[in-house]
Amino acid sequence: MPGSEPMVLFRLRRAPTRLRRRALEKFARMLCARVAGGREFQCLVTDDRELRRLNRQFLQKDYPTDVLSFPANGNAKTGSSGLGELAISAERAAEQAREFSHPVEDEIRILMLHGVLHLVGMDHERDRGAMARAEGAWRKKLGLPAGLIERAQA
Repeated sequence: MPGSEPMVLFRLRRAPTRLRRRALEKFARMLCARVAGGREFQCLVTDDRELRRLNRQFLQKDYPTDVLSFPANGNAKTGSSGLGELAISAERAAEQAREFSHPVEDEIRILMLHGVLHLVGMDHERDRGAMARAEGAWRKKLGLPAGLIERAQA
């Protein structure tokens, strides 16, 4: 429908019910509009078991991780549309939030931002700091605590 807001599919599956779903959905829509240039993406917040399964299936790594990105133009899971898909572990997010002393919703937002930057084509392992700079700039604009790349460099 012309002029309508892009739809971001945001799902919670086997994630704590205390998470503020509407606030996270609103953040996902904002990322779609501002960071992803209006391109849609899907985001699943789930548990370590699901992230471990996805990590093993798609990256041949047999352990849970905090966030996985599946760009639509490459190794995306079947049924993907738009920019691609993200999967976030609520358990990893809760652990990292405790470690860095901020709310779990902030950690999920950090992971979502990091994942969306990957979906738009950034790669912190190969881009000589471009993704780190972009993540830092967006994090500051959005009022988020230190991001993944920044924490890994500390």
